[in-house]
Amino acid sequence: MMTNHISIDGDTEIAFTEDVDKRFEGLGWHVVWVKNGNTDMMRFVLAIRRAKAVKDKPTMIKGTEKSMSVTTTIGYGSPNKANSYSVHGSALGAKEVDATRQNLDGHMSLSMFQRMLKQHWSRHTPAGAAFEAEWNAKFAEYEKKYSEEAAELKSIANGELPAGWEKALPTYTPESPADATRNLSQQNLNALAKVLPGLLGGSADLASSNMTLLKMFGDFQKDTPEERNVRFGVREHGMGAICNGIALHCPGLIPYCATFFVFTDYMRAAIRISALCEAGVIYVMTHDSIGLGEDGPTHQPIEHLASFRAMPNILMLRPADGNETAGAYKVAVLNRKRPSILALSRQKLPQLPGTSIEGVEKGGYIISDNSSSNKPDVILIGTGSELEIAAKAAEELRKEGKAVRVVSFVSWELFDEQSDAYKESVLPAAVEARVSIEAGSTFGWEKIVGDKGKAIGIDRFGASAPAGKIYKEFGITTEAVIAAAKEVS
Repeated sequence: MMTNHISIDGDTEIAFTEDVDKRFEGLGWHVVWVKNGNTDMMRFVLAIRRAKAVKDKPTMIKGTEKSMSVTTTIGYGSPNKANSYSVHGSALGAKEVDATRQNLDGHMSLSMFQRMLKQHWSRHTPAGAAFEAEWNAKFAEYEKKYSEEAAELKSIANGELPAGWEKALPTYTPESPADATRNLSQQNLNALAKVLPGLLGGSADLASSNMTLLKMFGDFQKDTPEERNVRFGVREHGMGAICNGIALHCPGLIPYCATFFVFTDYMRAAIRISALCEAGVIYVMTHDSIGLGEDGPTHQPIEHLASFRAMPNILMLRPADGNETAGAYKVAVLNRKRPSILALSRQKLPQLPGTSIEGVEKGGYIISDNSSSNKPDVILIGTGSELEIAAKAAEELRKEGKAVRVVSFVSWELFDEQSDAYKESVLPAAVEARVSIEAGSTFGWEKIVGDKGKAIGIDRFGASAPAGKIYKEFGITTEAVIAAAKEVS
């Protein structure tokens, strides 16, 4: 067994023992051992050459002998901190740096290392220029023979979206049939796949539930690289990590991946890396609320919307119908430097009057209003499947003579980016009578509804029941919105 003796906290010999090489070999990796990882640089050079020679699998270079005795030393060269956890978690300090340089001088001085480094990399300049010239010549020849294919390859390499691509997005009217936004999402994905050659992705083995299959393409495999359906398997974190790699590899590749919204808990670190690394991955997250019903509280997201709204450099979008789903995809495709999460419903939703693709791009916008002079009696704010509830409540309140504005708040982040004038036109500061409704945690809604407003939501775990019954049980209803509106106005 190979034993890792040192961690940040101290010796782990008793606590952790694992045959790492066997694990990686079992996963299909090529494993290379280096006998002396401290000073034998030529062994590493040879190991890298061996790795390059293996074309059909990745390689792990391991700083141990095959006998499994550890031959690398943490903090090698530091006379006082080598082989201790303290060298990992903090800087050496000026005195220890000087001592380390003196200690290593017998092996290689700093000036010698710098000279070797410069000499090594300088020789690659003419070689690199020759390779580039050769590539340009080959591509020019290819471009003459295959002009359309070359143009497509250029657009993917440069990250240039095809002109007019957004025209492929489907549009909907109130007369269009009600449908779950997960199904509307699949319509959008398949429409975009026809015009965006770099769009590819899949699901964590839930494609039939997430509705993420690109129907005109087969499965992406090593023998079918032209296909675009990626079978990630049941590994949410790995799926997100793979999509990060795709997005960062080439600006014109637009990866998407999918699972149930609640399972973002298993891939939060990968999503955070997307945001941190400015990787424009599209996260298609279905079954976005208690509306998924009988699967119960383990599958019903509560705090997830709020948690991702708190994450920097990410767009959290919760569309209410077809037009808003199309708008969410337009936003996601355009944002190549920040990831987008689309929270989509399992249950059918109506196509609402007043929703639009353009409205989604603003983050929050008015879908109906019978007030004048920007002075409604009350503002009702909804997202996703609850926007319908807000719209129905507004209809009832208007029958009683109320001036009611209904606002769709698809994305807090996009709304925050709008001008002060626009924000005032949607949520006038003078109107403090505000009610929000969302089937999730009310955390954060106070900044939208204010101290005198009311946020209707769910601040406990869900339950197992049909969607209609559980919505009523948790008070996510038209009646609750009407009562709250009368209370605050």
